[in-house]
Amino acid sequence: MRRAFGFPKVVNEKAARVVAGIVVLVAGLALVTGWLWLAAVLAVGFALRVASGPKLDPFGQLATKVIAPRLGRPVWVAGAPKRFAQAVGLAFTVAATVALVLGASGVAFGLLAILVVFALLESALGFCAGCWVFGYLMRWGLVPEAVCVECNDITLRQRSREAALA
Repeated sequence: MRRAFGFPKVVNEKAARVVAGIVVLVAGLALVTGWLWLAAVLAVGFALRVASGPKLDPFGQLATKVIAPRLGRPVWVAGAPKRFAQAVGLAFTVAATVALVLGASGVAFGLLAILVVFALLESALGFCAGCWVFGYLMRWGLVPEAVCVECNDITLRQRSREAALA
């Protein structure tokens, strides 16, 4: 059970960007077609990624097992900021789903549009807004440094990766 849940300490940046690209495609499809119910599908994916990283999520599995390996060597980054970013995505998609259920389709549309913008920034440019906010929360003391030791010492990323593979 413990292996199924728990976010990895380090994450392949290329896989994270692929997942963000899939989110752009699904949310974009929802906006273009009016299938705003896809917000619920996205929410489930975000919830699975927050709980377990890519292990239980179909988008995460496609990204880590199929697409990212074809993009070259992995680029390892700290997992905690990525988990925070997934939690923000979860909040947006749950809010969009609730808005849709309550009949506020315009609010759901707006939330999905914002999600597309930020997921596109990560996918296309490698800018993770959630990670950026996470960094500020650490600087302001709202997130203890112990939560993300890897964020502060890049050499630990390699050691954590090696330990995970052993």
